[in-house]
Amino acid sequence: MNLPNALTLARIFLVPLLVVVLLTKFEGRLVLGIRKELVGAAIFGIASLTDWLDGYLARRRKQVTTLGQLMDPVADKLLVTAALVSLVQMDVAPAWMVAVILGREFAITVLRSIAWAKGVVIPASPLGKIKMAAQVTAILALILAHDYWRELFIVGRVALWAAVIAAIASAVDYYRRFNGVLSARSTPNAATANSQREEAASVARSPRL
Repeated sequence: MNLPNALTLARIFLVPLLVVVLLTKFEGRLVLGIRKELVGAAIFGIASLTDWLDGYLARRRKQVTTLGQLMDPVADKLLVTAALVSLVQMDVAPAWMVAVILGREFAITVLRSIAWAKGVVIPASPLGKIKMAAQVTAILALILAHDYWRELFIVGRVALWAAVIAAIASAVDYYRRFNGVLSARSTPNAATANSQREEAASVARSPRL
């Protein structure tokens, strides 16, 4: 257990706390004297910051581990899923838009697992980074817009639309690259198999001594 992995675990532990703060009806909408929307946004912001920080520290300190590589995407998906589902419950995000974003996440996870099983590592798409940035912006804006800073509602909805479009585009791009990489890996194998069959046929046709 190193510092990057500890930050990833901390992000996982923040997920239920975020849900409790966002969905619990506190008296006066205050948590320890602070508006619960501000507390929720702060929790999500800190958790999102650890997403960048753990990767940065792991690379800088050369502490990239298998455990960290497995936990990091799980922590990300738990955080985003919890936040988006909470926003649907709070009636500030359309359920269908959240379903598209989460459906993309699970579909890419399946493709990545298949590629990993075949020994293929597909790098993250730039569209995925755009989607993540739009997602974080949308979630923060919509949390603050709920009964607190209503002017941010339009910003949150625009960012959510951007996240949906980027999610669909990045899913198509990822699937295209997934097929391309696996096809490239299977082609040499097919060529080798054909060569072996031709060699066997040639031996069979040659006169026996």
